[in-house]
Amino acid sequence: MLSFASDYIEGAHPKILERLAETNFEVQPGYGDDAYCASAREKIRAACACPGAEVFFLAGGTQTNRTVISAYLADTEGVLSPVTGHVNGHEGGAIESSGHKVLCLPSHDGKYDIGELRRYLEDFYADREGYPHMVQPGMIYVTHPTEYGTLYTLNELEELRGVADDYDLPLFLDGARLGYALATPGTDVTLPDLARLADVFYIGGTKVGALLGEAVVFPKKAPKHFFTHMKQNGAVLAKGRVLGIQFDALFTDGLYTEIARHAVKEAQKIRDCLARCGYETAVPSPSNQVFVVLTPEQEEKLARDVVSTFWEKRPDGKRVIRLCTSWATRPEATERLCRILADLAE
Repeated sequence: MLSFASDYIEGAHPKILERLAETNFEVQPGYGDDAYCASAREKIRAACACPGAEVFFLAGGTQTNRTVISAYLADTEGVLSPVTGHVNGHEGGAIESSGHKVLCLPSHDGKYDIGELRRYLEDFYADREGYPHMVQPGMIYVTHPTEYGTLYTLNELEELRGVADDYDLPLFLDGARLGYALATPGTDVTLPDLARLADVFYIGGTKVGALLGEAVVFPKKAPKHFFTHMKQNGAVLAKGRVLGIQFDALFTDGLYTEIARHAVKEAQKIRDCLARCGYETAVPSPSNQVFVVLTPEQEEKLARDVVSTFWEKRPDGKRVIRLCTSWATRPEATERLCRILADLAE
């Protein structure tokens, strides 16, 4: 069986495993105070062109989203998200369990319509008698790439920054798959751009070559007692070196970008195959996630040889499935998948 189910189904890049093995018997302080976390922080600051950034290493994506959002928000506040945003659809109520409502807006291929977002806030505060009785918008949350593999442009992120400034809201960018966004040909968004525009963002490791872990970057200043928030949300590893070593390796000699670029290249091969064979794709995703529309019969046949992810059922009965490449996707696996898809289309 081939598996194109997700980008976190393999272990870790060999260079990470080598570094973990090489340093295994070293004695290092715990909780992120080790030499490798310090080195990784400096490399991330350099990559972001933000020497004053505060960088924290957390265990996983759900813990990161919950920790960042709860650290910023008052008890009276919720977080704004497209309805398809990860914190709304795939966090098992983690945000709500911290006492904060997810305030959903319409999704357009996974993204905000920024005009809709601005009108939502204008209308909210225009109801002067009503809004004090409601959950207050306390943060703008975005994913990049989105749950549909789509990307924000630099201009769109600048517009989001403008909305955030106008309403005094922090802008939080979920970068669980950020490496794939940065490595997509034609993107005009860079790490220094994110450090300039976001109040907080994170660089995903779990889905981009690491065994586990995410690097949270506060370009200016972290919320007060952020490490304690991490502890409360189960996001701290006692052996923090495990995270530091991985991110130190990922940010050495451009490894993070190199392995992400490989995944995007393999995904483009799949998109090219789908176009040649006349398949419909559900969204114009340019990154490492490909969403193809199949008949139930095609999906059933594909499942005999390929593990994919069911995404949604359309009103016409057709099925949208996701094919996801990763840093570890083998070119020969992509070629075999394309042959299978070509046979299905006949």
